[in-house]
Amino acid sequence: MAGENTGGLLDSVKKATFVIGSGLFFLVAFRNSVTWHLQRFWGASGDFWQTQWMKLHVTFSGNEPALFFIGTMLVPTLSFWLLNVFLMVVDSTGKPSFITQYRIQADKNSPVDPARLRHAVKTVLFNQVFLSGPLVGLTYMVMKWRGEPCTLELPTFHWVLLELAFCGLMEEILFYYTHRLVHHPSLYKKIHKIHHEWTAPIGVVSLYAHPVEHVLSNMLPALIGPVLLGSHLATTSLWFTIALLVTTISHCGYHLPLLPSPEFHDFHHLKFNQCYGVLGVLDRLHGTDDKFRHSKSYERHTVLLSLTPLSESIPDDTKKSQD
Repeated sequence: MAGENTGGLLDSVKKATFVIGSGLFFLVAFRNSVTWHLQRFWGASGDFWQTQWMKLHVTFSGNEPALFFIGTMLVPTLSFWLLNVFLMVVDSTGKPSFITQYRIQADKNSPVDPARLRHAVKTVLFNQVFLSGPLVGLTYMVMKWRGEPCTLELPTFHWVLLELAFCGLMEEILFYYTHRLVHHPSLYKKIHKIHHEWTAPIGVVSLYAHPVEHVLSNMLPALIGPVLLGSHLATTSLWFTIALLVTTISHCGYHLPLLPSPEFHDFHHLKFNQCYGVLGVLDRLHGTDDKFRHSKSYERHTVLLSLTPLSESIPDDTKKSQD
């Protein structure tokens, strides 16, 4: 029996390697045609950004660690809180209704419990100040040892795109397996249960976690890509910002028009043992999205291109029967 399980796991790993490798090959092979228009925009504005970067580089001449900290910690964190302050106002007041009508779990957080929200904010701030900050400092030392993360010349558009794709794939792999690890019964009660106190998540809960989980599942999956590639500070800053905004959207509890669908991770908080990853690739390979794929949430798991909430156009069976 154990041999069958091991064989199944190895088979899944082989499939994951094939899918990820094929995706990278496709991206490299078609990058010129797919990104041609974006490349033109990048080229037209490249001189502007290069000039701004050079000015910033001169300003922080002799104090590269401070420049690295601003780019990798201050800028992403500021972006995170700007979005989450807005979402917390919506969660607390129930306004504007234009936003709240897109709530995924309509009967939850309407409004959010103020005491629970304050506790979540305090935990997130602790994680950012006392864990993320020092870990970013350690990351700088590692990247400085590998090369120069703050070189004077900015990377090209295509290289940034490839690095972002690689970082996304690394995050999917590390987050999936570390996330499943903290769901193990021996670790869940002591570590991951804190995060699952919110069966209907809100944006700020994306970083509401036990310190061990914050380092293992929140920070390391995002850090590994830039560290392995020796990325430029500009790329690292962009990647950290994107990662924080995406995880906020995944936890926000609202399926808003034109934004990535949060149905996948919202379903994880609701059902507990489904949808462990970010992209869903490894969940499909390991079969940990089987219940999700047979749910209405899966039908709603798409980018909303209209103003009609998907909860109305694709209602749950219970709602449909009541109507």
